[in-house]
Amino acid sequence: MKTKYFKNILLAGIVAFSVASCHDDLDQVPPNEITSATVYQDFANYKNVLAKLYSGYAVTGQQGPAGNPDITGGDEGFSSYLRQYWQLQELPTDEAVIGWGDAGLPDLHEMDWTPNNQFVTAMFSRIYYQVSLTNEFIRETTDDKLSSRGISGAQAETAREFRAEARFLRALSYWHAMDLFGGGVPFVTEEDMVGAFFPEPISREDLFNYVESELLAIEDELVAAGQNEYGRADQAAAWTLLTKLYLNAEVYTGNARYTDAVTYAKKVIDAGFMLEDEYQHLFLADNNTASGIIFPIVFDGLRTQTYGGMTYLTHAPFGPSMNNLRSRFGIEGGWAGLRTTEALVEKFPDVTGTIDERAIFHTEGHDLVIDDISPFTEGFAITKYRNITSAGQLGSHSTGAFPDTDYPMFRLADVYLMYAEAVLRGGSGGDLATAVQLVNQLRERAYDGPDGNITQSQLTLPFILDERARELYWEAHRRTDLIRYGLFTGGEYLWPWKGGVMEGRAVQDFRVLYPIPSVDVIANPNLVQNPNYR
Repeated sequence: MKTKYFKNILLAGIVAFSVASCHDDLDQVPPNEITSATVYQDFANYKNVLAKLYSGYAVTGQQGPAGNPDITGGDEGFSSYLRQYWQLQELPTDEAVIGWGDAGLPDLHEMDWTPNNQFVTAMFSRIYYQVSLTNEFIRETTDDKLSSRGISGAQAETAREFRAEARFLRALSYWHAMDLFGGGVPFVTEEDMVGAFFPEPISREDLFNYVESELLAIEDELVAAGQNEYGRADQAAAWTLLTKLYLNAEVYTGNARYTDAVTYAKKVIDAGFMLEDEYQHLFLADNNTASGIIFPIVFDGLRTQTYGGMTYLTHAPFGPSMNNLRSRFGIEGGWAGLRTTEALVEKFPDVTGTIDERAIFHTEGHDLVIDDISPFTEGFAITKYRNITSAGQLGSHSTGAFPDTDYPMFRLADVYLMYAEAVLRGGSGGDLATAVQLVNQLRERAYDGPDGNITQSQLTLPFILDERARELYWEAHRRTDLIRYGLFTGGEYLWPWKGGVMEGRAVQDFRVLYPIPSVDVIANPNLVQNPNYR
């Protein structure tokens, strides 16, 4: 049975990583009274350091929810990895708007961000902070270094598993860099020297090849699919990331790899994972007990306190119009910011969830149509993420200020839909009958029976895109999906407030990539800004 034991050490942090900047030296070994030599001499410390690598996606420093930050120069809650990744993937799409006026935030759903946008800069810094952490762990866990410290036998084997996990996490962050920023991003590995230098940029195609090669290299070094401790990467996590890489390969490199996407989706599907019976359980405070989550970012109300991550995703969609429902959501109050557009709502057969239970909207006191983004009651709220268990109990924090709900970074349902799309796009090794069967499994769960089932003739690429919205909304897939379908920037698909106008409008195609932050371009003379950004 899955447990949340790994959460117990997420803030152990015996190496108190802290940086003042991520601009000059992307392979930093942050100053600390405890040195690598003393930490890595004792194998008992290795898992704590590994936990720090995982916690970088969830928390923002050594103290929580704020204070003693990993990266200085901005608000800790604003700068968290998951919060920024979610915002950059969701706010420029049909799935989300936010009513707050913080500098640079409205630019995300208006799609007119600049290289000085503080949220784009925060994401870039978090990615490369993670790269720095993983590089150091990988550097310190080579066979030669383990041997020199007298670490052998079962301990050495465990250290190699840890190292493979660190390589997976680095590949994950480099995939985020490639997807969000394209080519020309800085590239640093454990092979580079430690100390201040100007990293060279890497092309998008070369970064694709690197991420692919890393994932293939560790495929047999990771713990078997479904067998690792909950919250840690296993083979299925690597296979899922490879599926995502191959499904989007035509965007990243110009070369389609749909057959490879089918191959790796099948590996996950055949690994024995089961769909969760209740869709809502996947987003509750005890979703560590739900089936079908392949790789989560773990949160705990007592041990991983942050104003980003799942605190943001449980609080920002909740406002005064919902106060009488507070006990059903397990939080002490809402931040009244996030809602969705009618374009997402209208993809469901009804807004109540009576027909399709994935329609988890709060409509009372809210208008479907957004005439003005600022008021919280303009647009329906989404109540998908909650700090309540499937038994109706509050999460571990006494007031609900910080949730226990984990973030489902990779889910089996996503793999089912990727398999179906790759087959439709011409990938060999799969078949349409299986694709229809997999999609119908999702729809039978949603409809509580076969009423929503589709036939082979109904399984089209537009249908898959809409089904991905219905199944995966607010899980940070939408921007990447719309780009893959060629619908993110142009006028073929308009949604409310696309491009900053109520009726929606096309934006320039260069918006498929975010700019490299100005501060990084200035600090590193080797970097060149993405086209059309100034």
